[in-house]
Amino acid sequence: MTDNAPQRAPFAPKDDTYEHHGGFPKYTAADDAPEAFGNFVAEMRRVQDLAVSIDAPADVIEKAYSLAHELAELLDPYEAPEGVGPAGRLPRLPGRGSLLMLPWTWEKLGPEGVRSTGMFTRYHLGGNAAVHGGVLPLLFDDLFGVIVHAAGRPISRTAYLHINYRAVTPLYTELVVEGQADRVEGRKTFVSAKLTDTSGKLLADCEALMVQLLPHQP
Repeated sequence: MTDNAPQRAPFAPKDDTYEHHGGFPKYTAADDAPEAFGNFVAEMRRVQDLAVSIDAPADVIEKAYSLAHELAELLDPYEAPEGVGPAGRLPRLPGRGSLLMLPWTWEKLGPEGVRSTGMFTRYHLGGNAAVHGGVLPLLFDDLFGVIVHAAGRPISRTAYLHINYRAVTPLYTELVVEGQADRVEGRKTFVSAKLTDTSGKLLADCEALMVQLLPHQP
């Protein structure tokens, strides 16, 4: 899953500021999560795809609503605070087990850069078989957070993010996103990344500024 994960970036801080999270809680992996949680998240992703694509008769929609309501009622008593539930804290799962994050798989995760592969599905449709342009900032922003972590930099927030849309991003096509930290200036980490298909065709590129949180900043 990882390449050179234990290493620190050449520009990683030498005063152990990597462990400084500002006012951001320090979460740990949910190693005790039930194995079935991964299956649950995968099935929920399938439901998301179907919810935005079905053309079903009224009785089917009514039954679907009833089942969705029943599921919500089942889960409602177990709603937990941020950082307690397993969603978002399961590195072994695509998207870390979070429905918000894209279910992509890490192929490289180290101080010299990161690379992830995956595809967009019907849930991400913008129109005419193309991925909605608003989904790509989510892909890049999440990638940049991982880049900052892999580079040994402290927890940071996105100060700006700029995307160049170079070509239409297709659905149901294996894609690659990769990026790295380009330079560090004090609390600032400048990062960049690109999205391509497996042939290397450039679909989008992105640059961003990530700023280390101060002790009082959430």
